[in-house]
Amino acid sequence: MSTPVLQSYIAGRWLGQTPAQILRSAVNGAPVAATHAEAIDFGEAVAHARRAVAALLQLDFQQRAARLKALAKYLSERKEQLYAWSAHTGATRSDSWIDIDGGIGTLFAYASLGNNELPSGNVWHEGPVVPLGKQGHFAGTHILVPRGGVAVHINAFNFPVWGLLEKFAPTFLAGMPCIGKPATATSYLTEALVRLITDSGLLPEGSVQLVIGGTGDLLDHLQGNDVVTFTGSAETAAKLRTHPNLVRHAVPFNAEADSLNCAILAPDVTPDDEELDLYVKEVVREMTVKAGQKCTAIRRALVPRRHLEAVAERLRARLAKVVVGDPAREEVRMGALASHAQQRDVAERVALLRQGAEVVWDGGPDFAPLGEGTADGAFFAPTLLCSRDPHRHDAVHEVEAFGPVSTLLPYDDLDEALALAARGRGSLVGTLVTRDPQVAARAIPVVAAWHGRLLVLDREAAPESTGHGSPLPHLKHGGPGRAGGGEELGGLRAVKHYLQRTAVQGSPTMLAAVSGEYVRGAARLETEVHPFRRYFEDLRIGESLLTHRRTVTEADIVAFGGISGDYFYMHFDDIAAKASPFGQRIAHGYFVLSAAAGLFVSPAPGPVLANYGLDTLRFVKPVAIGDTIQARLTCKRKIDRHKTDAQGRRQGVVAWDVEVTNQRGELVASYDILTLVAKRDTPATGSST
Repeated sequence: MSTPVLQSYIAGRWLGQTPAQILRSAVNGAPVAATHAEAIDFGEAVAHARRAVAALLQLDFQQRAARLKALAKYLSERKEQLYAWSAHTGATRSDSWIDIDGGIGTLFAYASLGNNELPSGNVWHEGPVVPLGKQGHFAGTHILVPRGGVAVHINAFNFPVWGLLEKFAPTFLAGMPCIGKPATATSYLTEALVRLITDSGLLPEGSVQLVIGGTGDLLDHLQGNDVVTFTGSAETAAKLRTHPNLVRHAVPFNAEADSLNCAILAPDVTPDDEELDLYVKEVVREMTVKAGQKCTAIRRALVPRRHLEAVAERLRARLAKVVVGDPAREEVRMGALASHAQQRDVAERVALLRQGAEVVWDGGPDFAPLGEGTADGAFFAPTLLCSRDPHRHDAVHEVEAFGPVSTLLPYDDLDEALALAARGRGSLVGTLVTRDPQVAARAIPVVAAWHGRLLVLDREAAPESTGHGSPLPHLKHGGPGRAGGGEELGGLRAVKHYLQRTAVQGSPTMLAAVSGEYVRGAARLETEVHPFRRYFEDLRIGESLLTHRRTVTEADIVAFGGISGDYFYMHFDDIAAKASPFGQRIAHGYFVLSAAAGLFVSPAPGPVLANYGLDTLRFVKPVAIGDTIQARLTCKRKIDRHKTDAQGRRQGVVAWDVEVTNQRGELVASYDILTLVAKRDTPATGSST
């Protein structure tokens, strides 16, 4: 059977028929696939991506979020095809789960974030609006808009699926086409992923292109509105960052580089504590999951010197139980490195580390992976070293063996541990295992300066902890210094990376028109129809209602106190209230909200289906007995999430700006209310506030 030739997906077609480099199974060395010899016209690829921008921007944030969700479902239904290819990388089923299901889960996460947080349209009003003039006629704000460029994503070999998807999800949500370049060693898995994506037909053509092989002159074709992201070694990141064309055009460059991450066993933990066993489990897990081939893996294990031998013995005992071999065998818990080249690289780096460290565990002379043909695979035994003088052993803070390798570093007090942690010169993640909240409060602010993410692990967190080495879509992934200085994920922070932030100045009316949101001070639309009587499609931004007035009485305060059970002295104790800064009794703030709702609500059944929350609530001035309040309700923002409820009602989300004023025209309360509003073809069933 001939070895399949991988193809690049460029300008809407699959390119490549002539085999070039043979890619071998990490398990037994058998040929898996070959890269193609045909040259890629990167000018064509970039031009095709630029043409795709228009199609992407025909969709808005909400529609792109919906496409992400549909793609995630599509891939989830076909993921076994990816698992079959992933087996060749040396990954166990659980290793592949992190890569494949983790990548698909990231698509789901960004689909949800986009649906719940982003506006309709392609302008994201970041705000806040800042008054710039004394009369209220001149103001400024910030908006985020699509860059109109191309994203180039260059990925490492260790996560062929997740690596592409975790970058693609926020890129697509931001309306930016991408060109993905996976590491060659495991590119057969990424190619299988991209084939599924293109076969789905869910994305506009040009949303994703795939490069198999080298990047050639790709970066020479980029401009200032493009973006480059990179995951891999710090050395390669440094070279790419200074690419002349990227420097010339100030192309944003985001790097996530391998780092010498550490785990600190705090001095308060003793061998009798559950936390010590949690520490041991975490270190061993990070050594063996993906055979230690994770940019977040624990490379330096810092432990109190007085507990060094106890920790070393428990680690040794646990590592001795790790079964290494062909992942197809049920008893195997750790597979191979991704390639024979990686196997050689890890061996060379372990040799450097051993110049200042002793071996605690390396499988022994009889180490042999289980399974037929594994002698020709890229296996490497879990290797635990110990550097007894970590201040003099520079290599442990500079050399990373990107495999199942970690080094114990003893310390005498917490300050020394924090200093050793900083010797990594910037890490993606660190872990502190402690029982004492005060130790965490002291240590975390110090180590945070050199880390992108920190896990504080104790027995309370352990049952639900996602672990040291698990980047999550909602939390930042990246770190300072050696770790690349970049950021990925972090929820909507990643989407903002692919958008252009621009400050806009002008009148409130102009800012409202640009941002797509009502801005206070902007022209309002006064109509004879109550805004709550309009369907979603008919409602216009800026449509407003000024209510009638209501005078607050002592009876109101007494009645509200009786209903709510709120008998706070400011509302009921005349003597104490006079001694307060207000000098008199005042109404409950929540009574003011309730009274305002009574002023602006339209009680009969209509398009407004439900009120589901308040945002930005502020009580600005007190309302005293005898004050007269009035409310202004203005349509601030509309978001069409293209959803239908269980009763078949099509609906959108409307945010209303509410200003409550007193008889002097002073603002006493300010907030947004969020409502579900029916679309025209939906039968009205009621109105709720």
